[in-house]
Amino acid sequence: MRDNIVIKELKSSTTQEKAFKTLVEKYKERLYWHIRRIVLDHDDADDVLQNTFIKVYRNIQSFKEDSAIYTWMYRIATNEALSFLQKRAKFYDTTSQELQQKMIENIKADEYFDGDEIQLKLQEAISTLPEKQRIVFNMKYFEELKYEDMSAILETSVGALKASYHHAVKKIEMQLTKL
Repeated sequence: MRDNIVIKELKSSTTQEKAFKTLVEKYKERLYWHIRRIVLDHDDADDVLQNTFIKVYRNIQSFKEDSAIYTWMYRIATNEALSFLQKRAKFYDTTSQELQQKMIENIKADEYFDGDEIQLKLQEAISTLPEKQRIVFNMKYFEELKYEDMSAILETSVGALKASYHHAVKKIEMQLTKL
């Protein structure tokens, strides 16, 4: 089902439940991996994904349709993931950078992480990036999103995103060549 039809059905009380299930089925995996690359932990990603879909459901009436629905949902997912990390850092009374390092250490024990040593080193290098660069890198490298879509999701200019991605790639290359 096309997104514009799903949106129309989401905004109708008689078809909302069915349309929402369709939306969840279509985007849950993409959103899960987007969130997972931010929060790193499987269980945390599941929680953030659930919160994302709750917000989508509660706020669909206010969706203005001036962007694609996946762009809107990615923005919600990104904000939910970042809010989750901020709350977690505050709870542990630590900086977000220290929290990222702790989360990388937890990846090694994560039964859902099936990457090899190179994947782990890449994740470690990505975790050293500033938050914006980390998100931009993940969206471009792993999700292969276009800069225009990323611009709508992150509400920033294409030029700024290109610069962030370029700097992220250079920092990751430096990290990986130090090994």
